[in-house]
Amino acid sequence: MEKIRVIIDNKQKAVKIPTGLRMLVRRCCNAVLKLEGFRYSAEISVTFVDNEQIHELNRQYRGKDAPTDVLSFPMGENGVYDENHATGAKILGDIVISMEKAVEQARRYGHSLEREVGYLTAHSMLHLLGYDHEKSGMDRVRMREKEEWVMTQLGLPGTSSYVLEDEE
Repeated sequence: MEKIRVIIDNKQKAVKIPTGLRMLVRRCCNAVLKLEGFRYSAEISVTFVDNEQIHELNRQYRGKDAPTDVLSFPMGENGVYDENHATGAKILGDIVISMEKAVEQARRYGHSLEREVGYLTAHSMLHLLGYDHEKSGMDRVRMREKEEWVMTQLGLPGTSSYVLEDEE
């Protein structure tokens, strides 16, 4: 695999970014590209935001008036990507993660913030590579299997289901 550049920007103050989280995000991006057999140099932008910021992006780009956990902005289609002419790297796109949502979901699912941010990164990376879980149930299953494979490779296997029991 060629050189992978992951540009990480923290544009929020709501959640302190734990030591090692940026390295985890980079490792996660690399693991997804390795899993998918991506053999080019690549650039990915990852931005940490708060709920207010992701709410605005979700409204602006998806027409959904609510905060969400992660947004993906692919720069390619059907395996064809923009290229950084200075480096020759394929520009895969942008990942935007709500750190407030990540904290909330980590608590809800009973795992670490690192596991949650890793999962959101893997999920979003797959979107940048063209996967879409909203197309069909089979696409959703394939994507989920790949996300969990990456999490296991990073030493962050799932400890629980993402299905919550009905609260009584």
